[in-house]
Amino acid sequence: MQNITESDISKKTNKPSTRRILGIDPGLASTGWGVIDMCGSRLVHVAHGVIETTNTMKHQIRLLEIYNRVLAVLREYNPNEASMEALYFAKNVTSGLAVAEARGVVTLCLTQNTVPLVEYSPLSIKQCVVGSAKAEKKHVQQYVKLLLGLAEIPKPDHAADALAAAITHTMNTPAGIGAL
Repeated sequence: MQNITESDISKKTNKPSTRRILGIDPGLASTGWGVIDMCGSRLVHVAHGVIETTNTMKHQIRLLEIYNRVLAVLREYNPNEASMEALYFAKNVTSGLAVAEARGVVTLCLTQNTVPLVEYSPLSIKQCVVGSAKAEKKHVQQYVKLLLGLAEIPKPDHAADALAAAITHTMNTPAGIGAL
């Protein structure tokens, strides 16, 4: 097994002229993902989607499916940075644990592929994208549409949330993670 160091991850962010960012909205049943490019100060939508698993699948198979599908996204789009919505306090402990496991699988996949990851709270994503930490989900989705110049709001919701995480990352790391 290959040992990955922090310097391996930082090599991925040599401040390219176009930054490709993968945003992730983690979940066991539905993990949203979105890829954007930042060309100078311009944001460009590349792709988005969702990884779905069902409760009829064995738990470990659901986690493996998330890992394999995130790996496929990494191989297809080759992002040099990633951002993910951080886990917030869940009212339902069982669903909170499932989301935490999905986050762990995504984090492992990104780390094994030397893609640096930064996490943002749901409130900071809302604040960054809409300008208000109390923004409703529909407002975040509308702003994602506007900021990326899309004809329609990205669907499903988890994909729009992942794009919002990627947008937040561009606004919080103007020179890339390696520059911090």
